[in-house]
Amino acid sequence: MNAHNCVLLTGATGYVGGRLLPLLAASGHRVRCLVRHPERLLGRVPPKVEVVGGDVFDADSLAAAMEGVECAYYLVHSLGASGDFEEQDRRAADLFASAASAAGVRRIIYLGGLGADTPELSPHLRSRHEVGERLRAHGVPVIELRASIIIGSGSLSFEMIRALVERLPVMITPRWVRVTAQPIAIGDVLEYLLGALALPADTPGQIIEIGGADRVSYGDLMNEYARRRGLHRLMIPVPLLTPRLSSLWLGLVTPVYARVGRKLIDSLRHSTVVSDDTAQRLFAVRPVGVSEAIASALRNEDAEYARTHWSGALSSTGRHAHWGGLRVGSRLVDSRRRFVEATPEAVYAAVERIGGKTGWYYADWLWTCRGWIDLLAGGAGMRRGRRDPYRLCEGDALDCWRVSAVERPTLLRLTAEMKLPGEARLEFEVLPAPGGAELVQTATFAPLGLAGLLYWYGIWPLHQFVFEGMLRGITRAATKDEVG
Repeated sequence: MNAHNCVLLTGATGYVGGRLLPLLAASGHRVRCLVRHPERLLGRVPPKVEVVGGDVFDADSLAAAMEGVECAYYLVHSLGASGDFEEQDRRAADLFASAASAAGVRRIIYLGGLGADTPELSPHLRSRHEVGERLRAHGVPVIELRASIIIGSGSLSFEMIRALVERLPVMITPRWVRVTAQPIAIGDVLEYLLGALALPADTPGQIIEIGGADRVSYGDLMNEYARRRGLHRLMIPVPLLTPRLSSLWLGLVTPVYARVGRKLIDSLRHSTVVSDDTAQRLFAVRPVGVSEAIASALRNEDAEYARTHWSGALSSTGRHAHWGGLRVGSRLVDSRRRFVEATPEAVYAAVERIGGKTGWYYADWLWTCRGWIDLLAGGAGMRRGRRDPYRLCEGDALDCWRVSAVERPTLLRLTAEMKLPGEARLEFEVLPAPGGAELVQTATFAPLGLAGLLYWYGIWPLHQFVFEGMLRGITRAATKDEVG
């Protein structure tokens, strides 16, 4: 494919697409992203990337997005939707492939699911395979990459494993935990997706199975994750939990994944291993093994979390604020946003004055009490203040926090240095908006085992007031600065 040709990317706000986007842009391709909510990519796309609003269920928006496109990535699915996700997947694939054919697109690259085509195939895998068939039915050559479990911070399968291991010291494991899979690291998946774009123009459409270097079970993955996290977990195998009962069990233990997990978990009864060597013959990718993939996922978690997460692709409601129980990766998240009638610069200036003599904009007496508790526990407390009353730099001490990122006038990130059973962060993001700015305030906590979970939920009532009050206080300060 020529470096000047246009590449259409769907799913840019999702898990895989969000990681693929900067790689496509860096490789010299002209990239166009089709997203339902273009505002979600504001300030997050590389230079010269075109973002267009549209939907795979809207034929007109697809026709407009396909103009001048040489290759199109199909990285969307309806697994998180309510209703009949299989029918929605069929309709979306037909509309997409029809628009690609009419526009003269030369290749579609699709990421599907690994698994043998049998009558007993689960609805999830059956739909993944059927999408490939629907895409091929309209005459455009399709490179369909079929993958097993994708290992990376933010991958749905990996996050279910993480949630189970982190929350359950003792696990009653059903039969599907012993089914063989061939997990693949997200970095290797991205290499295959880029490699598919670089295949010679005369390469015919085909199905290519991709997998990592190891064939293991879900139980093996859980044990390796526990080993990497320094956790000791006991697994008691039983033959009684059917996939249906397992999905209910998963919903009780990890409720944030229940809607999607219950549709996915039925697929776990099928072995998902590579059965031919096409990938080795066509690509130079040499996938890593499970141990290295998990280590990489944990090592790069902060950067990956900041970029994308699978749940971003499922947010059809448009709601952003979550309280208490939302778990993203190993983190519990409280994210809130508020429109401010002030310039982004004024909002950021108010954010940057936080702490020290300015205080925390709400309930300073609670912050003081928390500081004394931290001192008694051997921590830094609130006594350190801040170096400068108006400007912060990376590495600065800020009361009981440390400044870990300053990107003026859009981002301030703080890392807690108080004594905690886990890692806490507080992030402020300022986004331009018509008539003012949008302030996004996000608190995250990566709990260490059960003690961390008890800590987070134990202070839940206080956070409800403090975080909301802090957001209001910053808004008032920024508005006052603007008027003054």
